[in-house]
Amino acid sequence: MIRKIAFGALWLGLIIYAFVFAPPDQPDTLELIKNLSIGQWQGINPLVVALFNIMGVWPVIYSCVVLIDGKNQKILAWPFAAASFAVGAFALLPYLALREPNQKFFGTKNPLLKLLDSRLTGIVLTIGAAILVTYGIRNGDWGNFVQQWQTSRFIHVMSLDFCLLCLLFPTLLKDDMARRGMKNPQFFWLISLIPLFGPLIYLCVRPPLLEVEEGMLSTQQNLTN
Repeated sequence: MIRKIAFGALWLGLIIYAFVFAPPDQPDTLELIKNLSIGQWQGINPLVVALFNIMGVWPVIYSCVVLIDGKNQKILAWPFAAASFAVGAFALLPYLALREPNQKFFGTKNPLLKLLDSRLTGIVLTIGAAILVTYGIRNGDWGNFVQQWQTSRFIHVMSLDFCLLCLLFPTLLKDDMARRGMKNPQFFWLISLIPLFGPLIYLCVRPPLLEVEEGMLSTQQNLTN
């Protein structure tokens, strides 16, 4: 219950901060979002370009864990995962508040889960993220980015969203590792403490999830008891 209240309070606090205390919205925000979305990046700080596109990588990272975690939850995970492509942590925090700890997996993987469970997906995401980070750092204007962070609600909240997604991933990592038989606290902390690339490394090296039919699971539980 404490966990649910904490995530719920964090979600409410994030909404209040974003709409009350964050810098004001700028008149050119919609134009900026449109240009970022369609690849018209001329005149846009590469750091903003990189951050915006990385915020498209994060929802895929979370989907690789959330949709597997949600298969055996009472609530559907896919609406939260889908909404995270638009609003990031604003959509994932309610799921984290409503879900129950889940360290087992039973059933079969559909084609989507097989794709998300594949190490190849993690490798592709890692390469893409590395290109974006390199592009932003090598070509970006940090002074301009700080100024925009201080004056633009869109840039400010997007940066905050990035930080929250980095911090929240370990809340799902422990259960995902347990589902795969990974018992390594040092590895858990290594992945948790490396922003962005920690979760990406995890997706690249985690063993595939074994499919267990519900009947087989019941038999295993009866034998254990």
